[in-house]
Amino acid sequence: MSEKAKTQKKSWFKGLQAEFKKVIWPDKKTLAKQTTAVVVVSVILGLLIAVIDALLNFGIEFLVR
Repeated sequence: MSEKAKTQKKSWFKGLQAEFKKVIWPDKKTLAKQTTAVVVVSVILGLLIAVIDALLNFGIEFLVR
């Protein structure tokens, strides 16, 4: 690896470290609320998609028979 490539790599990691220092990390309470919201919405959407799939499947089977 050339000296220029090593310097670029170090510079990239320093930039990455600087960006991570700018991030405002959520506290545990906020993280728990947001995680709960994501899980609840995912389950609701999953159920909605399953119901729509079942209805379409039933409708197609009804039309084919």
